[in-house]
Amino acid sequence: MLKKISILLFSLCLITFNANAGSDGELTLNQNKSETQKTKDCFEKLNRKTFAFNQGLDKALIKPIAKSYRKLPEGVQKGTSNAVKNLSTLVTIPNNVLQGDVRTALINTARLAVNTTVGLLGTIDVANKMGFPKYEKEDYGQTLGKWGFGPGCYIVLPVLGPSTIRDTTGSFANVMGGDPWYNASVHGNNEFLSEGLYLTSKAISGIEFRANNIESLENLEENSIDFYASIRSLYLQDRENKIKNIQRGNIEVIYEEDDGWEEIENK
Repeated sequence: MLKKISILLFSLCLITFNANAGSDGELTLNQNKSETQKTKDCFEKLNRKTFAFNQGLDKALIKPIAKSYRKLPEGVQKGTSNAVKNLSTLVTIPNNVLQGDVRTALINTARLAVNTTVGLLGTIDVANKMGFPKYEKEDYGQTLGKWGFGPGCYIVLPVLGPSTIRDTTGSFANVMGGDPWYNASVHGNNEFLSEGLYLTSKAISGIEFRANNIESLENLEENSIDFYASIRSLYLQDRENKIKNIQRGNIEVIYEEDDGWEEIENK
C-alpha cells in the first residue's frame, strides 16, 4: 500500500503544470483577455501559498528530472512523445463526440487504430505521415466550456498547479469512467495492464510537458513583476484558446508591467 501511495505522489509531482496541457506540449497565448477578466481569484491568499509550495517542489524535483529527460536521444524522446499523445486520443475521442464533432471523432478513432497497430503502440505517428489532419487534444474541462459553463473561480491545486472549478470538475470525469486508459489499467484486471503502467504514462506525460517548457517558464519568471499573476493569466488564456480551438503555434511569452502580454512567434 505504501509503495502505491509513493508511486502516486511521485507521478502527481511529475504532472505539475500538465493537468490541462495542450496537444503539442507547448504553452500558447492569445491576446484576448476575456477569460482572465471574468475569472475571479476567489482564494488568492491560499492560492499564492499553494503556488509557492508547487514552485519549491518544481525546482527541487520536477525541473531537474525534466532537464535529464532532454538529454535522452532524440529518437527516444520522439517515440515517447508519440506514445503519450496516442494515449491521450482515448480521452479526446469521447470529448469530440460530446462537443458534437463526430467527423473529428471518426478521424481520431482511425488515427488511434493506425498508430496503435502499424505505429507500434503509438511510438511512430504513422497517421501524420499518411496525411491525417493535425491532432488537437480535447478534455472534459474544454467540453464543459463548449457547453457554456463558466470557469468559476481560479484555483491552484497542490502539486497539480493551475486550474479552475470547471477544469477540476472536468478532470474528475477521467476517473469516473471517462478515460478508457484509466479504466483498462486500473480496473481492467488483466495481466498486461496495471495501475503502475497508468501512473507511469501520466508521469512521462508530465516530464515531457515540463521539458518542453523549461525556457518559456524561466523567461516568464525572469520578466514577471508578479510570477503568480503571470502564470494565472497564461493558464486562463491558454484554456480559452483551447476551448475556442484557437491555435497560435509555439510561442515565447514575456510579461511586461506596462504592455501586458507580448508574443514572439517562433517561425
